[in-house]
Amino acid sequence: MEAHFLTPEGKARLEEELEFLLKVRRPEVAEHIRLAREDGDLSENAGYDAAKEEQAHVEGRILTLENILKNAQVIEKKGNSGTVVVGSQVTVQEDGYDPETFHIVGSAEVNPQQGRISNKSPLGRALLGKRQGDEVQVNTPNGVAVFTVIQVS
Repeated sequence: MEAHFLTPEGKARLEEELEFLLKVRRPEVAEHIRLAREDGDLSENAGYDAAKEEQAHVEGRILTLENILKNAQVIEKKGNSGTVVVGSQVTVQEDGYDPETFHIVGSAEVNPQQGRISNKSPLGRALLGKRQGDEVQVNTPNGVAVFTVIQVS
């Protein structure tokens, strides 16, 4: 099984989500199914179909979270080595653009709007192992982009 890199905060968020699904959502969905069954003929019962679809979604997410947490490798920040690793905050600058700061995280914590990019994304992969002043090239749909590492923390 592949390790899932998680920050301590990310692991806690996933554990909270799993607990919510198990203790709140699963019983709610079971109640929706029970009520829909009471409406009679299941072959033409849209409420029952919707409840079963909701159940499949909830159960799928539970299995996903259990798998991620079972194979979680928590990223503990042990000071700044100056080298980009999973868990690092990296400020980069592409020629002609303002600097951008990214937090390199595992795929379960990705949120591009918050600057959290995966260690498996093209930019994340290119940055791993780099230091301040290094340049990285990343293939993009618009061609090769060159980024300079401004800061690693």
